Amino acid sequence: MTSLGEFLLGPWRAVAVLGVTQILAWGAIFYTPVLILPLIAEERGFSLTFAMGGFSAGLLAAGFVAPTVGGLIDRYGGHCVMPFGSLAGAAGLVAMTYAAHPAAYVAVWMLLGAAMAASLYDPAFATLGRIFGARARQPITVLTLAGGFASTVSWPVTYALLKPLGWHGTYLIYAALLAFVAAPLHAFVLPRTRAAIDLVPADPAAPAPPVRPASGLAFLLLVAAFSAYAFIPSGLSAHLLAILKRAGIDAATVVFIGTLFGPSQVAARLCEFIFARNIHPLVMVRFAVALMVLAFLALWLFGISAPVAMMFAIMFGAANGLVTIARGAVPLALFGPAGYGRIVGRIARPSLIITALAPLAMAFVAERMSDPVALGVTAAFAVVGLACFLAVRR
Repeated sequence: MTSLGEFLLGPWRAVAVLGVTQILAWGAIFYTPVLILPLIAEERGFSLTFAMGGFSAGLLAAGFVAPTVGGLIDRYGGHCVMPFGSLAGAAGLVAMTYAAHPAAYVAVWMLLGAAMAASLYDPAFATLGRIFGARARQPITVLTLAGGFASTVSWPVTYALLKPLGWHGTYLIYAALLAFVAAPLHAFVLPRTRAAIDLVPADPAAPAPPVRPASGLAFLLLVAAFSAYAFIPSGLSAHLLAILKRAGIDAATVVFIGTLFGPSQVAARLCEFIFARNIHPLVMVRFAVALMVLAFLALWLFGISAPVAMMFAIMFGAANGLVTIARGAVPLALFGPAGYGRIVGRIARPSLIITALAPLAMAFVAERMSDPVALGVTAAFAVVGLACFLAVRR
């Protein structure tokens, strides 16, 4: 058992630091738009579509920046790179309160996108990979347990701040937290140690453990699998509750169904930490995406009703909780810790692009065709993701 002194002075301190900063970064930048963007659109005369398009532009910017951020973390460490992500996030939130022109608004979201690329899970995973090396899977799991509470904290706090302070004051509060809490934690408290990447076996007669290069068919299948899956949480987060309302479920029940997602994520991650830490992460992610496919199959077989929607939300949350861990653990298991940050960034780029486009694509399909067709398209992405994960060989 690790003592308190060893925890505070050793590498596991990184998990505690990143747990706090992940809640701040996700809560301040990623989860607030659902509550704040309608207010910005109303005040500045933007359409809601344009306001949400700015957020999508930020995710696109994050996708293009992610590999560079990962490479910088490999070279210099998260303690040198992630403070700039927090400071960029703070600057973007302050600038948002002044960005009245549409072009300025989009430019600010692109700055916030760069901040997300240097603040959210992918740079945190890269930082843990650099600190722990091949032993980073367990720290990654523990970090996602903390990060799973970001939406649970952010939405109630944001709602409470909006009443007395408005969206300007709320963003300024969040900017202060990023600048004066998250950035100093990244810069001064994150461990500076780097795990020794040693591929030479202890027994000279034994062969070196095989590690695939991050290229070729295996890497392409992994990128395709995570990119296909990325469509699901992005599209459903934006549209699922509205689809359930249009299916005839009352508003109070729909809100309750929405609250099941977060606890299901955390419960699945806790189960992985306790029971599945020795299972290969590729097996785990196959199970998770198969669970997502079964959730869509249940919707198709039984139709949309309150009990089925509750079951769907629980299965969706559990699957997403496990896939988040797999985003960090599978590349580490398949390709090893060398250059891990850049590998994670290369996988993140197309996933973030799909994340940006999914809400718009689902809205288009639902408007032009129907909600069942939109859910069917989303289910097809789950099937493609599962097929790609099954095709990857260990």
